Amino acid sequence: MPDPFLLHLPTTETIPVIASVPHSGLLIPKEITDTLEASHQHYLPNQDWHLDKLYDFLPHLGITVLQAVYSRYVVDLNRSLQEPLFGNFWQSVIAEKTAFNTAIYRTPPSREEVEQRVEQYYRPYHQQLQSLLNEQIEQFGKVYLLDLHSFLGLIEDEICLGNGNSTTCSEHFISAVESAFCSQSYQVVRNKAFSGGYITRYYGRMPQVEALQIEVRYPVYLNAKQLDCSAVPDWQVPEFDDAKHKFKSIFEQITKTLVAA
Repeated sequence: MPDPFLLHLPTTETIPVIASVPHSGLLIPKEITDTLEASHQHYLPNQDWHLDKLYDFLPHLGITVLQAVYSRYVVDLNRSLQEPLFGNFWQSVIAEKTAFNTAIYRTPPSREEVEQRVEQYYRPYHQQLQSLLNEQIEQFGKVYLLDLHSFLGLIEDEICLGNGNSTTCSEHFISAVESAFCSQSYQVVRNKAFSGGYITRYYGRMPQVEALQIEVRYPVYLNAKQLDCSAVPDWQVPEFDDAKHKFKSIFEQITKTLVAA
């Protein structure tokens, strides 16, 4: 069985920036798939489609990238371990229903199975992220954490930056990211619907860590016509290529600003 995460180390000089991509994994073990409703055995909505490919240039900028392998429906890495562990899509580490309130499971997981998933998939990711942060704090004294996501619905804006309503990072950090996206003519909002999930808020409490969540609306990088289908959208589309080209420039600008700080 594959490891619960992929770690992409910088291919050039390391800078104090770590990117977490907790919802791009799509893998669901067969023993879990077999317990899902038939309608969900081949497709589940609200996943951060293809962000691993969209951001695969980040290590070339000196950024360390931690990427989930398994689907958020196996375990949601951007949720706390508060009870109930199995429940609401927006709060629990394992969702009982989708964001559209449709049942996910034909046979719900037992308490033992829920706890096993936490141990097998959740804790290793967070242990690795904590270790990376500690290493860079020791090396640089401070580290910037980017938690990368995508979305459809709730708001119509293209880019939403979340810093816990100014509690998880400095104005300098969020302004640098905001300015870089605006330089490519994206519409950017702050803390609107997405103000930062568990990863941003939990690690952003560390005094040496500045954490920021970046949400990208699906049509920014995916073909809008494919988003109404109950199938994984294709990444080999002009929208993806255009966005990736712009994002490279955006993150080059961000890293230059942060390194110069």
